[in-house]
Amino acid sequence: MTGRVLLAVDGRIARVTLSNPGKVNAMSRVMWRSLREVFAGLQLRGDIGCVVLCGEAGNFCAGGDISEYPDFRFDEAALRDFHENDVWAGLQAMLDCDIPMVAQIEGACMGAGMELACCCDMRLASVSAVFGAPIAKLGFPMAPREAELVLRVAGALTAREMLLAAALLDAPTLLQRGFLNRVLQDHAAAVETLTMAQQVTRLAPGAARLNKQSFRALAPAGYAQDAPELIANAYRYAASSEHREGVSAFVEKRAPQFHFAHKS
Repeated sequence: MTGRVLLAVDGRIARVTLSNPGKVNAMSRVMWRSLREVFAGLQLRGDIGCVVLCGEAGNFCAGGDISEYPDFRFDEAALRDFHENDVWAGLQAMLDCDIPMVAQIEGACMGAGMELACCCDMRLASVSAVFGAPIAKLGFPMAPREAELVLRVAGALTAREMLLAAALLDAPTLLQRGFLNRVLQDHAAAVETLTMAQQVTRLAPGAARLNKQSFRALAPAGYAQDAPELIANAYRYAASSEHREGVSAFVEKRAPQFHFAHKS
């Protein structure tokens, strides 16, 4: 397993950097587990006023580390464990963190990258950033909790276009749709994100934490009521031929060949 989630603290600002060299910062299982530890630790700190989430070397996050997928994705129990205990635990740690978070989005923001961005309070992106979740090409859906997160934060129009049409969207489009706070020239993303983080740290930290707690308490509860049954059946596709074909085609660097059922 490869990749790291790096934490650096400068004064009141914590910078969390996704690092998976050669894989456009795709999230490995190790990285998901590290993400959980990093944000659980930040939640306990009283000296941090803002967290900046970014990717290394000019890209945010290209999704999940697909090279790992054949090791666990085709078994229902293993697939459930990955999404519920690795991925969601990392995302939940971010969602549970009361410190304001700003995403610095450059380059690729795909799949897992979208999910991570959705956990942040504010999102700034370079004008050349590209957004999507083209996992339909891999033969599998987005996990329920993750899909609810993207649907709620990015909006139904964007979530459906990304998941059903494998659409890749540019930063100006997502600014127009309300997902991004600001679109910046490529050379300015890091500086402007830091400026926003500094602005946050000049404000009352206790009030910010209370605001985030209020945001969580006021969130719609409908999904929580229906989630248990949905999640119980969500990973039955693990051993399907479609799932195997999508992942295998990516690993083998070829176009997938999906087959539709014959009409009865």
